[in-house]
Amino acid sequence: MVKNLLLFLSLLILFFLSGIAQAQNISAPKYSNEFLNIGVGARALGMGGVQSAIVRDATAGFWNPAGLVGLPKRHNAVYMHSELFAGIIKNDYGSYATNLDSTSALAFSVIRVGVDDIADTRRLQNEYGAIQYDSIEFFSVADYAFLASYARQSNLIPGLTLGANAKIIYRNVGKFANAWGFGIDAGAQLRRGNWQFGLVAKDITTTFTAWKLNPDELESTYLQEEESFNANSIEVTLPRLILGVGRSFQFAKRFSALVATDLEITTDGKRNTLLSTGVVSVDPKVGLEIGYANAVFLRGGFNNVQQIEDLNGKSSWKVQPNFGIGVATNGLQLDLALSKVSDNSQASSVIVSLAYSFD
Repeated sequence: MVKNLLLFLSLLILFFLSGIAQAQNISAPKYSNEFLNIGVGARALGMGGVQSAIVRDATAGFWNPAGLVGLPKRHNAVYMHSELFAGIIKNDYGSYATNLDSTSALAFSVIRVGVDDIADTRRLQNEYGAIQYDSIEFFSVADYAFLASYARQSNLIPGLTLGANAKIIYRNVGKFANAWGFGIDAGAQLRRGNWQFGLVAKDITTTFTAWKLNPDELESTYLQEEESFNANSIEVTLPRLILGVGRSFQFAKRFSALVATDLEITTDGKRNTLLSTGVVSVDPKVGLEIGYANAVFLRGGFNNVQQIEDLNGKSSWKVQPNFGIGVATNGLQLDLALSKVSDNSQASSVIVSLAYSFD
């Protein structure tokens, strides 16, 4: 049993180390496909995105596919909507998960992050200098991800579940450009009494996104500065590793608590995180959930530890606080969260999630 677990962990680490090697040899941009790291689900975001070890619902298809085996009932559906920057960016997510049998589960998820109704004013003025408002066109910039997830309980190690994602990425910039990509995630969860452990390797084989620009729409703009431009390009998303641990507590029969933490390790170079090098960066997260009678929940979390420099050149460490509440009854669960809390209210994000579980 131990050999099989070590083999699985060794494979994940091998892929992760290969990603580090590629980070040193490939000119990969930071924050590639970063829309996939905003997060989904009001419960998760209210806890600062700490989910790798504790997720047990349909959102596991995003956070850690191994958690799908812990679905509360046979079927589970989740929908989430949030808005960023005073409603400019819309973030929508939907997922459906089902238990195939007592030891395996399957899920399908879709994510859309986009800005709609952007005005294209390039033709606002005609050749005679007159303004023609009817020439204004509107377009959207949107990123999509489609995930198919599978999880299975290990027959060799009690409490161990393994899972994987296959994801298709589609990114669209109106009629100017679009891109297709494909990637794979893998994860594991181990439950030992009140302790829960999680391991997730995202973009484990690197994710390649192929961009195609529309020369008819862009060439005249580029030719103002240079003779030609490349209409096709490849964007590479390097692997990231997430290690998590959580522990649940029970108080006075009706009260419960869940404390968890994640360490997110990226391989695309130095980021503004608590721990960082020229090759990898480590971003810690902490989350807490207090429940009453499995019906009412209060949540909080801290993440995004960064060093911020003010206008006087003085640097200080700051963290991002997150808060959330939830109510559940008869398989229906409503969760609210306030994320990205800051002095600038327009930068904060309100997340609403609705989930339903049934047999």
